[in-house]
Amino acid sequence: MTKIMLNDSIDARILIRAANWVGDAIMTTPVIRGVRKNYPNACITVLAKPWVVPVYANNPYVDDIMVYENLGRHRMGIGTLRLAGDIRHRRFDLAILMQNAFEAALLAFLARIPERLGYDTDGRSLLLNRCVRLDPALKKMHLIDYYMGILKGAGLEGDGRQLDLVIGNADMAFAKKVLAENGLGSSGPVIGINPGATGGTAKRWFPDRYAALCRRLSREYQTKVMIFGGPGDGALGKEIMGMAKDCCINIAGRTSLLQAFALISNCDLFVTNDSGLMHAAAALNVNQVAVIGSTDYVATAPSNKNSIMVREPVPCAPCLKDECPIDHRCMTRVSVDRVMDVCRSVLG
Repeated sequence: MTKIMLNDSIDARILIRAANWVGDAIMTTPVIRGVRKNYPNACITVLAKPWVVPVYANNPYVDDIMVYENLGRHRMGIGTLRLAGDIRHRRFDLAILMQNAFEAALLAFLARIPERLGYDTDGRSLLLNRCVRLDPALKKMHLIDYYMGILKGAGLEGDGRQLDLVIGNADMAFAKKVLAENGLGSSGPVIGINPGATGGTAKRWFPDRYAALCRRLSREYQTKVMIFGGPGDGALGKEIMGMAKDCCINIAGRTSLLQAFALISNCDLFVTNDSGLMHAAAALNVNQVAVIGSTDYVATAPSNKNSIMVREPVPCAPCLKDECPIDHRCMTRVSVDRVMDVCRSVLG
């Protein structure tokens, strides 16, 4: 495919359709930086669903964010046509689709964007005039490389694999306030855990083991451990708090995503399941221990060098299932002792 030539001026407009999950969205940020390298003067807009908007909020390579109001104005049905009209009104020259669904290509087509770039998945070939063949080898690589393959397939240059996640001053001030109010960081290390994960329990190490780990970390390093999580993880945080007694501070579901990013950036150690916050910690170059079970440890590994994955190579993993249909051996065989030893090695 020949390189897409745009009139590279302030009048050139590029729409990037974001991925729908926080971790995936973070892993697309090298693509955005690559697009900016190829079109330094263009206006780059990201179309994203509300829960991933914070990933792009302070990105220096993004000029504008268009919110896909999937539960409101853009709800499926007439809302899809309304969204196509909203996009068409902005007169984009090029659409780059990180999201692989048929709907993403249909929206770009209905919006009459003249150049529409994406993988040839889900029967989208007729809707994309810049169709990149999905090489099966890409499915065996890290998701960063999978997303970067869209640029490569279109004859565009990349700009490295480094993830971009920028924290604003207000959110950093919030994090510093929370740490100070809880006496964290003044003497011992700042430690966080993330016991939740979207998409079922198969990706989750067990709450009682997280609680046991918190007790040991708190005792050994004379600190309290922050429990992170999204809006649906408050009860999980409370459960771990109950088992770990006075060793934890439960902030699960009590912060915005940007505030969580800011708090993670202050951690000396972050212990997590495979999740969006794991990729946030990788983007922020935080020392972390990632307990990996049912997911693909190649495709979704944390991308920073100071992350350590703890996993049990059982024959059924990665199964990519939401719930384990047998005995959850990929997680039951990961002991608290084992994770604690890795935490010690990280904290030095």
